[in-house]
Amino acid sequence: MENYTYNSYTLQLEGLIVSKESTYPVFLFFFFSYLFIMIANVGISVLVFIDKNLHQPMYVLFCNLPLNDVFGNCIMVPRLLLDMLRPPSERIITYNECVVQAFASNMFGTTSHTVLMIMAFDRYVAICNPLRYAAIMTNKMVIKLTVSAWGVAFVMIGILLGLTIRLNRCRTLIQNPFCDNASLFKLSCEDVSINNVYGLAFTVVLLTSSIGCIVLTYTKIAVVCLTSNNKSLNSKALKTCSTHLFAYLIMMLSGMLIIILHRFPQYSDYRKLSAILFHIIPGSLNPIIYGLQTKEIQKFFFKFRSNKAFPSS
Repeated sequence: MENYTYNSYTLQLEGLIVSKESTYPVFLFFFFSYLFIMIANVGISVLVFIDKNLHQPMYVLFCNLPLNDVFGNCIMVPRLLLDMLRPPSERIITYNECVVQAFASNMFGTTSHTVLMIMAFDRYVAICNPLRYAAIMTNKMVIKLTVSAWGVAFVMIGILLGLTIRLNRCRTLIQNPFCDNASLFKLSCEDVSINNVYGLAFTVVLLTSSIGCIVLTYTKIAVVCLTSNNKSLNSKALKTCSTHLFAYLIMMLSGMLIIILHRFPQYSDYRKLSAILFHIIPGSLNPIIYGLQTKEIQKFFFKFRSNKAFPSS
């Protein structure tokens, strides 16, 4: 018979299960990935803020992406690294800390979709309505899009976690490397039908909106490019849209891998690893993708390197 501990304030994290031989290589991989994510994403955000040439709607909206990557990783990865160096019995986390981590984890995943959706809208206006771009993408519109991307995610995740927090808990083991909503409501012995229904509806609405937005905008962009003889427009569209689409595909593939592995309980360790990589891979690749494809960012770094190599006397 299973022993139950009701509404315990402390929980135990299962953490990432790796062999003793793999602990330090895996730790170093995550540690240096985390350092790169923080430095690269914070650096790009600061660059957009200080460089007036980047004070354009496209870059301001893009700035939400590195900020979200920083937010999602800074809550989850440091705790994960500490737990890897602890024995399993000492991986203790308070319930409140677990709720905060679950909020950050789910907020990160949801905002990844909503931010890429508003970026798709920006690309659609720039390519399909270039003459009206300045009139549509005003500072007020950029603020509205940014607030809506974060606001919608905040409300949806708030309801999701609100339904979970109301439940009484009778278990204490989080069977995951970090806390998320699913791990939290699995601690309950009560009926979680409402949680499952809302969670399913939440996922369907988010994915339908996200995929539908990307398919619709890129279909219209493709039609404009195919019917236009403007090589400059087509080249610009190919460059900016391929960057955005690549970032979207990376995020979607990382997320789909977790969903697929959920169907195979025998691969639970791979699912847990893929949940961590969902945070790390997009956060590591996004600054590289946009850094390599964006002329303004390249110019800044070339200028910065030139000033370092040839300092003025």
